[in-house]
Amino acid sequence: MNKKILPYYFIASVVIGSSIYAMQKLGVQLPKLINNYVNDFLIVPIVLIPCLYVLRWSRANKSYTIPLGAVLYFCALYSVLFEYLLPKFHVRYTVDFIDVGLYFIGGLIFYYLQQKEE
Repeated sequence: MNKKILPYYFIASVVIGSSIYAMQKLGVQLPKLINNYVNDFLIVPIVLIPCLYVLRWSRANKSYTIPLGAVLYFCALYSVLFEYLLPKFHVRYTVDFIDVGLYFIGGLIFYYLQQKEE
């Protein structure tokens, strides 16, 4: 596996996620799976990859990895915020437990990919 996969994964995720968001805003009819779930799968790595690189830079340690516990904690916080708290206060957000699973799957993929980098 390429040892520099995270930047490519980040760029691809941002392009895919942004494309879905733009199509939604333009009223393009997307399949339910894409419309409702792909961005939830992509968001955790999109947030954590820049965090990882800032941590590597600030610690002057190019091989630093975010511990699994911290990744899972972030996924849990993201789940509570977007699937429990925000739906109570804003109609744009809805409770969907599938999203919670997708946050954690995305987080675990991020964790795995960061382990492959030095």
